[in-house]
Amino acid sequence: MSASLAEQRVEMRHLQRENEVQAAKLRELDLQKTEVDTLKQQLQAQTAELITMKARTNVTVNQVEALKRDGEVKQVAFSASLLASGSGTLGPFNTHTPLTFRYVVTNIGNAYNPNTGFFIAPVRGAYHFEFYIGAYGHNSYGSGAVLVKNGEHIFMAYQHQPYHYGSTANGASLLLEVGDVVFVRLWVNSRIFDDGNHHSTFSGHLLFTM
Repeated sequence: MSASLAEQRVEMRHLQRENEVQAAKLRELDLQKTEVDTLKQQLQAQTAELITMKARTNVTVNQVEALKRDGEVKQVAFSASLLASGSGTLGPFNTHTPLTFRYVVTNIGNAYNPNTGFFIAPVRGAYHFEFYIGAYGHNSYGSGAVLVKNGEHIFMAYQHQPYHYGSTANGASLLLEVGDVVFVRLWVNSRIFDDGNHHSTFSGHLLFTM
């Protein structure tokens, strides 16, 4: 009985040590599992942050590209005189006649077409236009023209004197949509003169987008 009891005690101590070892291993596994879970959470957080950063980067790139395009669009200005070369008088005609200002000194943005005389708005915004009409005096015919937006007469400039050189001018600021057309018409039964000094001109530029 004593020997058996001693053996049992030895076996119990052995089992206790094994239990302690297993418990230590379990604790180590739990610790490792906790560390793995923590690493997983950190990885998920880093992945989410990376996705957010990528999204922000894409937004920033898009904003930069939009600003570049906007900056390009904002660069709109033109100025042209009537005759490409030489001197001469146009008119009178028995109807309102579109004028084509062929001598271009500025055409930033290429919104003005010297072949048609049309300015076509590339962006919605406020634009300012000016036109100057020169002519030598005539007993029967004056000098006049009208600024036209999409076929609608906006502002007119007109003067009539029987002798010597004379001129008239006007201008307007207009809200234009993309594709709106602005040009100048010679008034019915009136004349316009131009030469190398560029007396008769048509100019415009974008004030700001809207």
